[in-house]
Amino acid sequence: MATGRHSSARAVLMTLLGEYILHHDRPMWTSVFVDALARLDIEEKSARQALSRTAAAGWLESEQVGRRARWSLSAAAREMLESGTRRIYGFGTDPTEWDGRWLVLLVSVPESRRDLRNQVRTRLAWAGLGSPEPGVWIAPDTAREPEVRRILAELGLTGSARSFTARYGGIGQQEQLVADAWDLRALAEGYAEFTGEFSAPVTDSGDAVWKAQTRLVHRWRAFPALDPCLPARLLPAGWPGAAALWLFQRRHEQWHEGAQRRWREILASHEEPGT
Repeated sequence: MATGRHSSARAVLMTLLGEYILHHDRPMWTSVFVDALARLDIEEKSARQALSRTAAAGWLESEQVGRRARWSLSAAAREMLESGTRRIYGFGTDPTEWDGRWLVLLVSVPESRRDLRNQVRTRLAWAGLGSPEPGVWIAPDTAREPEVRRILAELGLTGSARSFTARYGGIGQQEQLVADAWDLRALAEGYAEFTGEFSAPVTDSGDAVWKAQTRLVHRWRAFPALDPCLPARLLPAGWPGAAALWLFQRRHEQWHEGAQRRWREILASHEEPGT
């Protein structure tokens, strides 16, 4: 599949919603989604299932117009996608000087509540925290505490959590703490793979540039959930994240106009006369 062999149809659909549909203030026919996903090597059955599951999750709303169905973003989806867009395109672009202080969070969830444990893990990782030990989360950015507080409140865990701000002491190595909290080796490999995949420009118009842009955004949107944006002094030498960010920004700018133009053409091809 053009967007990555491990991607689900629903994940690719979410990329389409954020990159092309969020800023088009009109409903989209089912055939638009089926066509767009087919161009990304996703079969019709999987495309329709992705639409149904995304609607069941509350992100899409449908209406019937004659024998055709069309879909609109829900208010919750619009808010979520706008927040995600800001995160994706602002990610890594505003490095600040680290003052050496850590945010430390203690929060424990019983093994019996696996769904809640997964939510805690996913949402705290998205907020940039890492876990060096079970029940312990850290971030070299104390300004993230309000976001962490909001996450805990939404998950009903505020009363059982504790937070601290601290500097690393004289026992053990800070580098090992970082290695225990985040898998930087796997992240570096991901950045290197991304850079290799998008190193060549795309000059063709039409589907080629649209597919390249979609694949670019789809692959990049995973990094904000994986990369805590650690201060430079905590990163290994030769860290590839900066080069990957530069490439993402350059390619997205180069391909933006052509991809958006092609998307408008795809939309127009599904409009009936008079609609």
